[in-house]
Amino acid sequence: MKKRWILNLLLLAVVVGIAVFLHLKPEEKALAAKYDVSSLKMADAESLKIEFPAKAPTIFERQDGYWMMRKPYAARADQMSVQRALSIIAATSGTKLPLQDAAKYGLDQPELKVTLSGAQGEHVFIFGTHNPVTEEQYVGYAGNVYMLSGQYSEAASTQPIEMIDKTPLSPAERKQLAGLDLAHLEQWEENALKIELATDGKWSANDPKAKPTQNEMNEWLDFSWKQAQATSVEVYTPDRRQPYASFEVLLRDGKKVHFDKIQESPEYLLARPDEGIIYHFPNDVGFTMVNPPVNIQAPKSK
Repeated sequence: MKKRWILNLLLLAVVVGIAVFLHLKPEEKALAAKYDVSSLKMADAESLKIEFPAKAPTIFERQDGYWMMRKPYAARADQMSVQRALSIIAATSGTKLPLQDAAKYGLDQPELKVTLSGAQGEHVFIFGTHNPVTEEQYVGYAGNVYMLSGQYSEAASTQPIEMIDKTPLSPAERKQLAGLDLAHLEQWEENALKIELATDGKWSANDPKAKPTQNEMNEWLDFSWKQAQATSVEVYTPDRRQPYASFEVLLRDGKKVHFDKIQESPEYLLARPDEGIIYHFPNDVGFTMVNPPVNIQAPKSK
């Protein structure tokens, strides 16, 4: 009995000793260092150039606070795609090495080069090979080499056609939208339908048989023209020898945006000759875009 008591006492002493040791041991808080790749801000960039070996560069420029693609196409850019390509400026890395041997990191023959230009000058990010252990990519910038996730090069490597804005109207045009002239679409030819949105937010139609409901029209406008995005886009060269049904979006400043209806099925294809772009929509979405709920029994399309 006495031996058991002594054994318990010894065990208690061991436990207390371990607890004291752990309490007094310096806590290991040495977190892995994180290095900012750059101190640049999104607002610092006025132009963006993405270059690949043996391929034409993709070039964007900021215009009135909005990114525009200049090459290889002249088009409105998808703003999120450009911001993802620019996200390299906010990257952090656990590895920062002096750039002394470019070939060692594949930076002498880079897979990709991203150049930002603005008031603070030109800033070049060079993407080299991938580390075989971590699968991170070596990126050179301002005399240093960083190891970063491949997401940054993937974002910049998006195909140019996929970086075109997929909304048929620009942000400025969506704000100024004042109606549609649908008279040249076959389902509305008999009515010569034209709908207008007054400055007080009230909808009207030129056909006295039309009974537009304000809430329905507002929901249609929001879904069809303010939020709808094409599933894809393609370059369009208008051929005036080929007649297409068409319509126009009316703006408050008196301007009109012309659309050609290229196809109804299986996809609904709308083209903007002024932009040289065809917008691909699901059939039901495209049909809704050109058929506002004016409560007229329209004849079926030919």
